[in-house]
Amino acid sequence: MTKVWLLALTASLLAGIGQVNAQDETPQPTPEETSAVATPAAEEVSDNKADYDALIEAQGNEAYAFDFFTTSMLWTVIAAAMVFIMHLGFATLEAGLTQKKNTVNILFKNVWIISIGLLTYAAVGFNTHYPCGNWQIANFIGINGPISGLTGGENDTFAYGGLGLAMTAYGDFIFQAMFAATAATIVSGAVAERVKLSSFMIYSTILVAFGYTIAGSWHWGEGFLNQMEEPFYDFAGSTVVHGFGGAAALAAVIVLGPRAGKYVNGQVRPILGHSMPLAAVGVFLLFFGWFGFNGGSVLSANPGPLGLVFTTTALAAAAGAVASIFTSMVVLKKPDLSMALNGLLAGLVSITAGADAVGPWQAVLMGAIGGVIVVFSILFLDKIKIDDPVGAISVHGVVGIWGTIAVAIFGGANFMSQIYGVIAVYAFAFIFSYILFMVLKATMGVRVSEEEEAEGLDVAEHGVPAYNE
Repeated sequence: MTKVWLLALTASLLAGIGQVNAQDETPQPTPEETSAVATPAAEEVSDNKADYDALIEAQGNEAYAFDFFTTSMLWTVIAAAMVFIMHLGFATLEAGLTQKKNTVNILFKNVWIISIGLLTYAAVGFNTHYPCGNWQIANFIGINGPISGLTGGENDTFAYGGLGLAMTAYGDFIFQAMFAATAATIVSGAVAERVKLSSFMIYSTILVAFGYTIAGSWHWGEGFLNQMEEPFYDFAGSTVVHGFGGAAALAAVIVLGPRAGKYVNGQVRPILGHSMPLAAVGVFLLFFGWFGFNGGSVLSANPGPLGLVFTTTALAAAAGAVASIFTSMVVLKKPDLSMALNGLLAGLVSITAGADAVGPWQAVLMGAIGGVIVVFSILFLDKIKIDDPVGAISVHGVVGIWGTIAVAIFGGANFMSQIYGVIAVYAFAFIFSYILFMVLKATMGVRVSEEEEAEGLDVAEHGVPAYNE
């Protein structure tokens, strides 16, 4: 009986193998051919695109079931989901580093940012971010309407973006949409504990819908930064995402002013966060999501760049954390956890612009320098009375500059192009944010009253505390 069962199972497996081979319609290689494929000459593998073109030609120019296209699209939506998780990371990090009486307010703002960010990106953001030639001012401003026409071949084949953008039109939209709200989330942490909720809701909506997308179009939308003789290089957004958010946050904080009791008689009085465990969970969620943030920016499942980007991202983050730990031990005479957490994030911001352009040890050096910079930046901003409860301006804004310039030092980008790109994006983000915040201040106010700030925004703005004690 056992022999009969084994014979039946073997026949079934052989039949299945035969069906797979019939679908592939490709003869199986001999051992000699397999060996030849495993060790090709360098010139035969130097051009990955040529290899992929050969595969496409064998299966049709717009093959529906081509494995690379399918795998790339799957990776794109996974990466988009990982970037979405970063918003939970921002929420818990910001909540942990602020007082417990403002926890509900922090969480509410993060719910608003991702929700309105997705809707506005569909309504106007995506087609402004990527004008596709529809500029009102050539290569500078192209504000366009809602997403449309994302059907047909654009969602079934390589017709949408070819091998360089191996995803469907909807895949491209949802991945970029998850990026968009990050800029406003960075500002949320910097203005925490004293910003008026209604004003921030309007501010964040406009910032994501227009500010971030216009600046992003200059680089990723084939705008003037991309049209330079030596194009500006920012792989996943050290400047275009993080730098934009950091510069916008600086402007908002200047208009808003510091928290009550932060600076007294020329002295800095620390206002401690209520939950370091929450803050640590937030940073590890951000670290996890960053693999999607940087890895998804490969825009395909091309194994070479994808493996490199994951590796450089991880090593830079680790180096940033270690460097900030030792720096804080020397400067502050103690191993400060908040500095360690921000150092890890600084390492990630440092590598974001050049994750695909540098090697592992260059990534370590870039991340380590970012980890040192962030400690001194946080201390310096406190010294000049720029009150940033979570260190967002330093992590994303200051270190974003370093990460962008580092691509010129270690990755071969043009130094002056990188400087030009930083100046253009940072200046626009600061001016846009400053004007918007000033208009809101003049019309409806941007800061809660002294009584509401003392009571806590959870009760004052939302009518409920985070913790029922």
